[in-house]
Amino acid sequence: MFITYLSFFSGFALLIAGAQMLVNGASSIGIKLKVSQMIMGLTIVALGTSLPELIVNIFAGIKGNTDLAIGNILGSNITNTLLVVGVAAIIIPIHFQKKTLKRDIPFSLFAPVLLFMLANDFIFGRPNIISRSDGIVLLIFLGFFLYFTFFKQGDQNPAEQEDLKQYSLWLSVLFIVLGGTGLYFGGEWIVDGAVKIATSMGISETAMGLTLVAGATSLPELATSVIAARKNNADMALGNAVGSNILNIFLVLGVTALIKPIPYAPKLNIELGLVLVSGLLLLAFAKLGKTKNTLNRAEGILLVMIYVAFIYFTTVYQ
Repeated sequence: MFITYLSFFSGFALLIAGAQMLVNGASSIGIKLKVSQMIMGLTIVALGTSLPELIVNIFAGIKGNTDLAIGNILGSNITNTLLVVGVAAIIIPIHFQKKTLKRDIPFSLFAPVLLFMLANDFIFGRPNIISRSDGIVLLIFLGFFLYFTFFKQGDQNPAEQEDLKQYSLWLSVLFIVLGGTGLYFGGEWIVDGAVKIATSMGISETAMGLTLVAGATSLPELATSVIAARKNNADMALGNAVGSNILNIFLVLGVTALIKPIPYAPKLNIELGLVLVSGLLLLAFAKLGKTKNTLNRAEGILLVMIYVAFIYFTTVYQ
């Protein structure tokens, strides 16, 4: 089991480092091709923090570990909203940008509702499953989200864009190759290790995905948000976490379902409901809280406390 744990945690290190290297290399080549930083910020950089979830789910889908895949996404979204945003708000109060309230949070609330409708097929008397056609529906709505991001409410403020670095062509290509290699081996080691650890501990793959795997794949969002908050740029922390939640459901689950349909246990509606409720909490804090349009430290502490309760409930009762 020592080797299993070693490869499991080494997989996360490879996965996160690989994602960063791939983003750096792709962004550098984008600059050489004269792609605007706004476009790259909304695509390559934004996708970078969701790459760990995507790679883990692709391997889980290929290997048939679909319980791990769905648990990873629901757990990641809960972690992003409650832990990542909560910790950032504790460091410094977060101001809600207009685009976050008008575009990102509504999309992040719609995504779990759509997933509930697709996954729970009791209305039509079919088995509960996220089918390939459901995956296509999720990817179509990803297209809608990207359309509104680019053409309707795209961020036109250069100050809010990532400060992307340019490297030589050979170094950029090397980053992409090494990053892709890290993603491949990291994803494979994580999925194999998670299945073995869950079996040895007597817990379900779903619980493993909801807690340890989801927490680890959310590390890029947590690191990005903490750094942003410490630089007094906590608005970016909120936008990064909410945007990642949207991509997780529309993109990651959509791609996973295309690879292999995902059986959906109705008891996961509790976790899916928590994804929705946590998003509604953000909206309530923005509209009804003492500090309007601002997430204060007390509210951040409350979010983290709810996350701790979620972890306890999942590990004890799953």
